[in-house]
Amino acid sequence: MGNQSNHPPFAWPIRVYYEDTDAQGLVYFANYFKFMERARTEWLRDLGVEQDVLLNEERRYFVVIETDAEFLRPAKFNDQLVATARLVELTRATFLIEQNIYRNSLDGELLCRGKTKAAYVNADTQKPLRVPAQIFKDQKHDD
Repeated sequence: MGNQSNHPPFAWPIRVYYEDTDAQGLVYFANYFKFMERARTEWLRDLGVEQDVLLNEERRYFVVIETDAEFLRPAKFNDQLVATARLVELTRATFLIEQNIYRNSLDGELLCRGKTKAAYVNADTQKPLRVPAQIFKDQKHDD
């Protein structure tokens, strides 16, 4: 299906804790992926998907198959961040999510720009499945 839409991204607030920082007092690079994961999880929850129920009752799950990030500016201890998730592409068995991290708000300084591609998988066979259309029914993207 299509690419980027004008649909506003799902936004999840995150506070930077001391444990998130490195010896220089900056957010350690790997922790940006954790922030993105929290935003994806809450975005899916907002779409009505409880991942533990999906796994335990339907024997299905999502698995990240590709991710990238461009680190533009560092975040520091006690910063208030906003991590986003927005569907940009949906294929038969995968979906691509744009994920950005801003300081303070969506209008704030862009710190990290990323994308995450996930697949929908059968938990017993680990084989890809068709992504149920109803999960993303309210997510607008260009065809």
